[in-house]
Amino acid sequence: MGSILYLDTLLIPFSLFLTLGYHAYLWQSFKQKPSSTKIGLDKLRRKTWFLDIKQGDDKKGMLAVQSLRNTLMATILTASIAILVNLSLAALTNNTYSASHLFNTEIFGSQSSRIYALKYGSASLFLLVSFLCSSMALGYLIDANFLINASADVQFSSDPAYTQTIFERGFGLALIGNRVLCITFPMLLWMFGPLPVALSSAALVWGLYELDFAAGNINAN
Repeated sequence: MGSILYLDTLLIPFSLFLTLGYHAYLWQSFKQKPSSTKIGLDKLRRKTWFLDIKQGDDKKGMLAVQSLRNTLMATILTASIAILVNLSLAALTNNTYSASHLFNTEIFGSQSSRIYALKYGSASLFLLVSFLCSSMALGYLIDANFLINASADVQFSSDPAYTQTIFERGFGLALIGNRVLCITFPMLLWMFGPLPVALSSAALVWGLYELDFAAGNINAN
């Protein structure tokens, strides 16, 4: 039992530290040099695109709606996956607990009631945070749609700075919801032991690094 608890208490915090530490490094890189990250480049492009839309006519307003549609669909998909997986997790928890004796080996980690509750409680918490951020992002993006299209009417137009703030908050919350969902999947593998969590977290960080910094490296070259 000692070695089992040692694996859980060592590899799980290491996995969380790896993913959260990577995102702290990403945030620091984004704040210091936005052009070195894909997130920063996307924000700069959105700012230029947004200013062009604000000066446009009805055709450009329709272009804004069509351009935001893909982001809205992706955010809806993220929210749907998060809540469906969370509901499925709640439905399967009792059955999995009844079959916990099948995983009673060292490689699957501790199967005590406290560790068991922590496994599914942490995954459920991450899923709920992802769903909440994605839902808020949808509200902001839909509001931004209305504000951009209302800019053509002088009577109902809003301050461009306020519209851009709503616009960026929507994209920011959508990104957070997506990243939290990505972090959740390694936590779901905790049922099969702490080792799959550590390996999947390392693979996730590697994949996200290739995604987040590839554009900056290409521009640097």
